[in-house]
Amino acid sequence: MTVGTSIPLPAYTVDSAFIARKAEELGFESIWYAEHPAVPVHSDSPFPSTGGGIPWTYSHFSEPYIALARASAVTSTIKLGTGITLVPERNPLLLAKEIATLDHYSGGRFLFGVGTGWLKEETEMMGGDFEHRWTQTKEAILAMKELWTKEEAEFHGQYFDFPPVRSYPKPAQKPHPPVILGGMARNVLRRVINVADGWLPNRVTPAQVEDSRAKLDAMAAEVGRDPTSITISVYGQEPDRTIVQSLLSAGANRVVVRPDYYDSEEGMGQELERMAEAVLR
Repeated sequence: MTVGTSIPLPAYTVDSAFIARKAEELGFESIWYAEHPAVPVHSDSPFPSTGGGIPWTYSHFSEPYIALARASAVTSTIKLGTGITLVPERNPLLLAKEIATLDHYSGGRFLFGVGTGWLKEETEMMGGDFEHRWTQTKEAILAMKELWTKEEAEFHGQYFDFPPVRSYPKPAQKPHPPVILGGMARNVLRRVINVADGWLPNRVTPAQVEDSRAKLDAMAAEVGRDPTSITISVYGQEPDRTIVQSLLSAGANRVVVRPDYYDSEEGMGQELERMAEAVLR
C-alpha cells in the first residue's frame, strides 16, 4: 500500500531527520510537513474542523523546507511533501528556488502540496490577499512553473510581475515537482485540472474519493490530459488498515496517516512502529 505519514504537533521538539529516517526504514512512502509561520494571538478566523478557536499547537509548526532539507540529508527513497505550503504567504521567486534546490539535492523526491489558507489574519500580515487568495496562488504556481522549466523566465500578472530572469538549479523532476492542490473548495477539482497534478483532500470519505476520482477523470479527458496523471492523496487519516484500504480502493493513489505526538525520539519511534504495524504489515 502507498502510505505516507505526516508530522505531529508540536513539530520541532523531535528532529525531522530522525522521524524521516525512521519512517523510511519502516516502509512509509512519504513524509509531510505543514506550515503556519506566525499565528496571531487574536483571531476571528474559525478553525476549519471545529469552528472554534485556533489550537495552541498551531504556533508550534517548524519551517517545512528546513525540516524537509534535514530529512532529505539522511534518507534516500522516502518522498518529501508539504501538507501544505501556504502559497499566498510566500514570494514565488524565493519559493521556486527553495523547491528546486530541495528537489535537486533530494534526487527528485519533493511533493509540492499547495494550500491557500484559512487564517485570514495570518495571510494578510504575511502580505497575502485573503479575499482573492486562489487567484494569487494560481499566479504564483504559473510563475514558478516558468522559473522551473525555462532558462530565462518572465511573468507578468496582477500579483507578480518580473522581467526575464535566470534561476538555478532546476528541479530534478521534469518538468517540475508534482503540484498537489489541497482543500475542499467547491471548485477545487477544476482547479486541479487547470494548474495542478493532484488533489490533497483532508476529512474525506471513500464515497467522496470515488465520486471525485470519476469527476477528475472526466474533466482531464475533456482538456486532453491523461487521467492517470492526476493523483489523489488523502491526508491526515487515522492509522487504521481498514480506513486506508477503503480509501485506496475508492481511487486514492496515496493515504497519509497522522501519528500521535510524543516529545522524545524514543516515543516517536515507537509511535511510528505502531503505525507501520497497523497499516503496512
